[in-house]
Order: sequence, then C-alpha cells, then structure tokens
Amino acid sequence: MVVEDTAAIRGDTVARPVATWLPATITAAVPLTERSRSLRLVVPGWRGNVPGQHVDIRLTAPDGYQAVRSYSLATSGPGEHIELAIDRLPDGEVSPYLVDVAEVGDKVEVRGPLGGWFVWRPGDPRPVQMIAGGSGVVPFVAMIRAREAAPAGNPFRLLYSVRSPAAAMYRDYLEHSPVGTTVNWIYTRNPPPGSSRPAGRLTSIDLDSHVIPVEQDPLTFVCGSTGFAERVSQMLIERGHPASMIRIERYGDSR
Repeated sequence: MVVEDTAAIRGDTVARPVATWLPATITAAVPLTERSRSLRLVVPGWRGNVPGQHVDIRLTAPDGYQAVRSYSLATSGPGEHIELAIDRLPDGEVSPYLVDVAEVGDKVEVRGPLGGWFVWRPGDPRPVQMIAGGSGVVPFVAMIRAREAAPAGNPFRLLYSVRSPAAAMYRDYLEHSPVGTTVNWIYTRNPPPGSSRPAGRLTSIDLDSHVIPVEQDPLTFVCGSTGFAERVSQMLIERGHPASMIRIERYGDSR
C-alpha cells in the first residue's frame, strides 16, 4: 500500500504508530465476496486508530520465513479489537492464506496504526466525498461507521466502482444507506438487471453526476489501484477540485 502523505499534519489527534509488533488473535472470519472476507482480531496493547489508517500484518512460517503486507482498517476508535477486509490475489503471498486458510484462533502480528494523511476525524465539518475502486472501499467503511457513531451535519458521499454487485465488499451494509451517507454505484463489468448505466469504468460524467460540487469545498478521498487513483484524481483536478483537498491512497499488486 502506498499512501500519499504529502502534507504535514499539525495539532492532529491521529494515533501514533506503534513501532513494535503486537501479537494478535483472529476472533472472527466472515466472507464478503467469493474472493474476500473480513477478519476481526483482538490485539492486546492496541491503542486505537482514526478512520482511514492501516496496519502491517506479519505472518511467520514454521521454518522462520516471514512475510509482511499492509491492510486498511475497516474499524476505528479505542479498544483492542480491529477489523480488516482482505481481497485474495491469485498470485499473492499473504492474501490467499488470510482469505482461504486462516481460522479463528490463529495468531498473526500487527504493527500500527499507520498513516496520518488519509484520515477523517469525527468533528471535521467539511463535506466528505469518497471514491473507491474495488477493495479500496475498506477505509471508507471505517469512515462511514465513525460518522454513524458520532452523527454530524456534514454530508458524506461514497462513489463505489466495482466489477459487479457480487464483487462489492460490504455490499449489504452499503446498500442499506448508512445514516448520513449517500452511496452511488459504478459497475465496470456486470451491472445489475435494470441498471440505467451500461458497464464501463468510472468516467468524468459519473463524477459530474455523483461527486459533491467544487463550490461546496468537499474533502475528497480516493482509494484504489494505482491506475484508478491516478486517473480519478486527475479528472477531479480537471474539474476544479484543488489538489490540496484530494487525499489519495493507492495499493499495488503485492497483497
């Protein structure tokens, strides 16, 4: 995961990262799609996190070999329980294990929370626009949940680009219109029956239709693959959104 952390944040309340690895135990594993599932973990010593942060997960094989990958958090706040959502990559080294093999009671190691730029703090009065591609929706679930827990007057919008309804992570939760959040869907491969929009990747027309207007000074978050994030952020800038109001998180193909 690559986080665009191009501006210093002063006076924030972002939980500072823990430099050491903490032992964690999987307490729940719930399928989200055919290729993804959420994992809940208890992490003794975890100091909490704000919406949008991520963690490093380390696995250690019996022969001592270790692999580390970064995953966004779908939860926030205090306490020692966290939730991740993992999308399986066919040639991945860590994600196939976490999606298909790991069981309740298994141990992993966690380091974090990480990231201080791609975050939303409850109490920020600005309108929030979230644009997700695929598994890039995970940090936005944390933001939406936080807003539900601490209701505010500022509007939240999520524009979610995904291959099909069956490929959407947290689909049931998002389709039930979380309080205070408007969710719009873009299907790139197989739209549901009756959809008025043909299949295809997100376009400038979609942004014009579903993104909070520039005049309302939204804080805009974009999360997805490198190509998705770069293309969407460029379209936003071309539409007058200041680069300083666009926060980007990109992930590669190593998860």
